[in-house]
Parts: sequence; structure tokens; C-alpha cells
Amino acid sequence: MSAFKNINFNKLKLGLAKTKNKIVTQINETLSGKAQLDEELLEKLEEILLGADINYDITEKIIEKARISMRSEKDRSQVNILNIVKRQMSEILEKYKTEPEFTEFKKFKPYVILIVGVNGVGKTTTIGKLAYNYKQAGLKVVIGSADTFRAAANEQLDIWAKRAEVDIVQREKGADPSAVAFDTLNVAKNKNADVVLIDTAGRLHTKTNLMAELEKIKRVLGKVIPYAPNDVYLVVDGNTGQNAIVQAREFSKYTNLTGLIITKLDGTAKGGMVFSICSELNIPIRYVGVGEAIDDLLTFEPDQFVNALFD
Repeated sequence: MSAFKNINFNKLKLGLAKTKNKIVTQINETLSGKAQLDEELLEKLEEILLGADINYDITEKIIEKARISMRSEKDRSQVNILNIVKRQMSEILEKYKTEPEFTEFKKFKPYVILIVGVNGVGKTTTIGKLAYNYKQAGLKVVIGSADTFRAAANEQLDIWAKRAEVDIVQREKGADPSAVAFDTLNVAKNKNADVVLIDTAGRLHTKTNLMAELEKIKRVLGKVIPYAPNDVYLVVDGNTGQNAIVQAREFSKYTNLTGLIITKLDGTAKGGMVFSICSELNIPIRYVGVGEAIDDLLTFEPDQFVNALFD
């Protein structure tokens, strides 16, 4: 069982192109030809950061630190100003750097991950890509299709399971999701699987009855394997910006979220929401989605993320 990180800097760079254009390109254009950093320029930098969905508090911290740094810096060149902004953004993300789950996989067999999220965020495809990542790490994976409410959920997840070449456990549409979770863990135990990924309904965070169903699934998992689930990952859509934070807060009321997966970053200029999420929520980002291919779910590395923006 080998530690595995799916890191591809070029893919990340391409996936963050729209966000880079929103932040770095605009900063460059603003700084171009300016002899010095003044308050008017700082206000323009503030507008750029806010426009990329970096929240107000984080933006203010970045600007204030830039202001303080520039007072003591003799070099006020465009490159140096960019480096100061980059450094501040890196510091925000570095606080939330975590080790991958693989450090824990040896302790638990199977290692159980519950995947939650609202409809439309790319949860089904994310599970398929996660399964592929783990399979590439030499791990034996079983997927549980416990989203029995949504039409075609079984079929879609089955397609992704076949692509990843992993086992999947399903029941008919409308079946009890907890029963699917129960079956999945028993199958995983019989197959001596390393990792279990359990899909859940794309429940809206305003529907408490569906949140209660999530609690029921967790109780059933605990009856089969006392420590399960090991992790609960929330999938959020990068296009939704600050709304992703609202979703995370609501889900946190019903379950202990241990990780975030941010999808569709390649289709948005709101990648700045990553900084807001890290700052406002004490939940680590585990993976980011930067494309449709099965290997486009990348391990989140703070330094790589910032470098891809400023490279």
C-alpha cells in the first residue's frame, strides 16, 4: 500500500486559468507603469481580490500586510508587489495543510469515507475520480451507491465505477440508503477491501429530513464497523463561490465534516473562494477538480495552488 498524491502542476495551472486572469493578470495590469504603491493602487488591488470571491476579511488582511511590507521594502517593483501578495495568500493556505488519508489507511481496514453534498456539485463524478486515485495507489476500493432518491444515480455511478475498475454495491431506486450502506460495508469486509466510498443523496441543506437520513446512515455504518465512517467529505462546486461556505456550515450541523472537495475550478473565475473557505471553516481541502477526465481530481497542495496562480 503506497502513499499516493495525484499532483499535476500543468493541469492545475490550466484549471485555474480563469481565476488567474481574474486575480494575477488584473493585478499586473493595475501595477503596470506605476512608479509606486499608493492608497489608490491598494484600493484597486482590494477590488480585484474581492471580485475573485476572496472574502472581505481575508482581502483586508492581504492588503494591510502588503501595506506594512511595502513601508519597509525599498523594492517597490511590480514583481516584488506581486510576490508580497503571493506570500500573504500562501500563508493563509499553509495553515490548513494536512497529510493525506493514506497515513491512516494502514490503521483501518476498510477505511470508510462518506461523501455528501447538494445536487449538481459533481458528487457522483468526484466519487468515481476518488476511486480511480485510490486504485492507482494500489488500494482495493468498493463504492456504495446510497443515493437512492435521484433518478439515474445508480447508472451514473456504475459507469464511473467501471471506468475506475472498482467494485460497486447497489440496490433499486427508492431503496433504504442505510441498507445500501450496510450491504456495502459487509461486501467490503468479505472482499478484504482497503477503502469504501459511500455516496449519499444530493440533499438540499434546507431539508432537515434528508439530513436526518444522513445521521441514520452513519449510525448503521457504526453498527457494522464501530469506527466508521473515518471521514466525511463535503463536495462543493467552485462556481458557487461564497454559497459553498453556507453549505459547509449547514452540513456541519448534522455531521463532523473532515474534508472538502472543490469541483469545477476550471470553469470559474471564483477560485479565490478557496482562500475564504480555508479561512472561515476549520475544515481542510483534500482535493480540487480541474476537468472532466478521470485523473482530473488533484490532491490539494497549498503551495502548488498559489504557484499555479502566480506562475
